[in-house]
Amino acid sequence: MTHAYIIDAARTPRGIGKAGKGSLSEFHPSRLLAKVFEGIQSRNNLNTADIDDVVVGCSSQVGKQGSCVGRMAALDAGWDTSASAVTLDRFCGSGITSVNLAAANIMSGMDDLCVAGGVEMMSYTATLTPEYGNRTVDGGNLHLRDLHPQPHQGVCADMIATLDSFSREELDALAVESQIRAQHAVANGYFDKSIIPVFNDDGTLALDREEFPRPGTTMETLAALPTVFSQFMDAPVDNGGETFRQLVARKYPDLDINHVHHAGNSSGVVDGAAALILSNKAYADKVGWKPRARIISMATVGGDPTLMLNEPVPAARKALARVGMTVDDIDLFEINEAFSVVAAKFIRDLGLDPAKVNVNGGAMALGHPIAATGSILIATMLDELERRDLNTGLITMCTGGGMAPAIIIERV
Repeated sequence: MTHAYIIDAARTPRGIGKAGKGSLSEFHPSRLLAKVFEGIQSRNNLNTADIDDVVVGCSSQVGKQGSCVGRMAALDAGWDTSASAVTLDRFCGSGITSVNLAAANIMSGMDDLCVAGGVEMMSYTATLTPEYGNRTVDGGNLHLRDLHPQPHQGVCADMIATLDSFSREELDALAVESQIRAQHAVANGYFDKSIIPVFNDDGTLALDREEFPRPGTTMETLAALPTVFSQFMDAPVDNGGETFRQLVARKYPDLDINHVHHAGNSSGVVDGAAALILSNKAYADKVGWKPRARIISMATVGGDPTLMLNEPVPAARKALARVGMTVDDIDLFEINEAFSVVAAKFIRDLGLDPAKVNVNGGAMALGHPIAATGSILIATMLDELERRDLNTGLITMCTGGGMAPAIIIERV
């Protein structure tokens, strides 16, 4: 089997995902992704006529983010028209899945050179989707809802915290630590290698730093925040008339949810885009590239759609088992902080040293641009392995519908 190598990884800073307020919010989604494509092409002298495929994740493929945003971004970046593209949706896991699929094509011998990544303009999609109180991932399919009731992801997070006995205090403590680590990383330039500053088309700077972190966050400030997902348990669910409380009761009739998640210990709403160049060794040698990492394992799992967020642990175990590794063989871990309980459960269930997990903070501090996040986390992992002179990293995340992709990379 041919190996798939990561040549480079680049991304935008994450901008606050509010229309008219975030520094990236005025960009068209494909234009924002094109900015990353332009940057990674320039710094690697990428011959885009050689690209076999561009694989891009985008979760909300509607309006400006519809019409195969990956292809539109490649064209917008001025890439050769022979560089085809596809856009996929695995909810939050799209940015890992895009890399995994591109890598699989290379490993199979069908492709020599691919670009993978993701984009999500949450400042845009927030204007198109209903408020939290009536949002579901089943798209209003009532037959599916009878088979698998799926509450909002935030409700799922509170359900898991209740079932697994995580207190608000320990989840808040993880959120504070995320902010502290993120601030340290920003202040010391740990993200600089991957970040491509975003300029407006008139040449003025739009954003060159992370925009979302809230320095000075403490246990006291978090304790003052109201829980979010308790507030719409009795709101009607779209196209059905039921409430989230009733959906939960279908599967867990005796569960009295202890609501513990709020704006401070949940992932932030941001805009962002990312891209990675992947190739086989023969192509890298031909053009004189020195690969930065090799992809040594990939996995995807599905599980309970009602709890929805519990699959990163089995995904990690599956990826490790495929190459005969254990958690002790992994130097660093990245688990997306969709909600604090996801990271807390990942650390607890795998028996991990917290000092090896999300060492530069996570989405509670930096934000979660849905389909771009997985690709961003791979870039973050690669930079940090190099900075610390370590070798192996595992990246995974929960997704809507009860799934999780995972990837293990190794420096070369």
